[in-house]
Amino acid sequence: MDAKEYDPIRERRRKARISTAILLILLVVFLAWMYRYWPEEHIVDHFFAALQQQQFEKAYGIWMHDADWKQHAQQYTQYSYNDFFRDWGPGGEWGAIKSYKIYASGTPKGGSSSGVIVEVVVNDRYEHARIWVEKKSKTLTFSPF
Repeated sequence: MDAKEYDPIRERRRKARISTAILLILLVVFLAWMYRYWPEEHIVDHFFAALQQQQFEKAYGIWMHDADWKQHAQQYTQYSYNDFFRDWGPGGEWGAIKSYKIYASGTPKGGSSSGVIVEVVVNDRYEHARIWVEKKSKTLTFSPF
């Protein structure tokens, strides 16, 4: 008896708000899924940019996630700067880095992983460089996969 009169305009607005909210939530989830490896890709991008500019000491600092690595180089004897320069310098496997493009990234199949593999096209070569980025320490290494 005291029920409100049905208002089709109000009901249409309500449905539009609900639909918009659902679409926004789906968009946010989609974008979060698409960019879930962005931090690791960003680090690898900085690494290859430093190599392209032939700033090998800066690139080594990115590789080790230690910008002040020269202050305590003795901590990095397992993969020293000289070894790094042999691998990534102009005489290394990839030669002088003229161009690069992040191709793909992901985690290995088979459960949770401590890192992300970032695949990079270097100098338009068919074979891609695969860089492992540790999620917690943000250090780089060659991909074990």
